[in-house]
Amino acid sequence: MSLQIIPFRTSNDLLFQQARQIREVVFVQEQQVEEQDEFDEFEDECEHFLMSFNGKAIGTARWRTIGEKVKLERFAVLKESRGKKYGDQLLQAVIQSASNQKKTMYMHAQLKAIPFYERQGFKKVGDLFVECEIEHYKMIREI
Repeated sequence: MSLQIIPFRTSNDLLFQQARQIREVVFVQEQQVEEQDEFDEFEDECEHFLMSFNGKAIGTARWRTIGEKVKLERFAVLKESRGKKYGDQLLQAVIQSASNQKKTMYMHAQLKAIPFYERQGFKKVGDLFVECEIEHYKMIREI
């Protein structure tokens, strides 16, 4: 049994299509996020990640630089693979990759995912806000 996490850019069409499919299931179908909100104009500038288990794509995420910070985004793990700590490994891989930028990391974390991100050193800042009809907090992780 092997878990694999591959960083890639959108120029790798095969990996990007697999990541898109996961985001389609998790965000568009399960959470009712509008497709035009999920897939945005920033895709090409992001470092994307595809997580697979025994050759099956099960999770994805991305990060991008915005000014003096790095924003971690689009963390998604398929329902049947949740609760098995795979997401922890995906988050650690993204943090490791993004930390090369030597910038503060932040994200807009869904309310139910706050404890998950807190375990990796992220802290809530500011007030609760709604994005795509889902409650979020901004979370940061200092360098």
